[in-house]
Amino acid sequence: MPCRLARPRHAAAFAVAAAAFLTSTSAQAQPAATATATAKATASTSATPAGAAAVIEGVKKAAAAYASSFNAGDEKALALHWTAGAELEEGAGLIKGRDTILASLMNWRKSHPQATLAINVTDVQPLGVGAARVRGTLTFTGQPGQEPLSSRFESLRVLEDGAWKIAESRVVPSPRAAIAGLSWLVGSWQSADPKTGTTIDATYERSLAGNALVGRIKTKRKDGSTSEAIDLIHADRLTGAVRSTVVDSTGAQAEGILSTDGTSFNRSFVGTPGDPAIGDHAEWVQVLAPLGPDKILWHTIERKIDGRSVPDTDPVHFRRVR
Repeated sequence: MPCRLARPRHAAAFAVAAAAFLTSTSAQAQPAATATATAKATASTSATPAGAAAVIEGVKKAAAAYASSFNAGDEKALALHWTAGAELEEGAGLIKGRDTILASLMNWRKSHPQATLAINVTDVQPLGVGAARVRGTLTFTGQPGQEPLSSRFESLRVLEDGAWKIAESRVVPSPRAAIAGLSWLVGSWQSADPKTGTTIDATYERSLAGNALVGRIKTKRKDGSTSEAIDLIHADRLTGAVRSTVVDSTGAQAEGILSTDGTSFNRSFVGTPGDPAIGDHAEWVQVLAPLGPDKILWHTIERKIDGRSVPDTDPVHFRRVR
């Protein structure tokens, strides 16, 4: 992995990747002729209980088959459940296109080989002979004996090539489910730069009954000066978006929102520097990339001070010390 990571253009919903598999928000725009045909089909289906029942049965079978494909780790089978132009949204993240979605999901799956997914479809609303709105819950278990985590989902499925496929999807993970996607961050980390003489110690722990992570970071420089920061990572209950609040001993503060491409995590921050001489308004993106179980890359990019672009910082490599 290169030292400078570009900000993902299509960030996936990160917290619980499995929970994002079946969700959606709305149908894509259709040409007028197609829209007219769909309207007629909708009226026909609404007037035919047998037709509506067939749609409901087909969608529920497709959801069950998706869970089976995921639990088997079958990438080819999973791909058959998405349309080519599918969109996947979770929290603050969005991925467009079947290939990109599958790449993100399988990256996550490799890190959680024992993960299982259970799907409970609670409502199916036929929109015609070839479309349906689906709602329910997704229950994810990271490994045997681990506490299951549930999320709400809403999806649009369309009948394509004889199969009910996901066209668009949206998931709202519970706060605990969203934070679970960052469990690799829990522990103590250290970075020591022999060139600058700067040492950074960072410790992250679960807090608030698993609904938040609290990080404490201490930086010691070659001249003996130090600074400390507190990093609170939490999730929005209504949207599932994962947010970060950072304050430090210089008086600086910032608010950020997290996104992921399934491999690395981005924190897009907006805040105020502690030193007025630096400026009044700061923006930056912090890339967090786990490099195996005991290494992390932190890299601050896309920096702006009072609207002026400033150079990226050097990448910082952390190793786990506990």
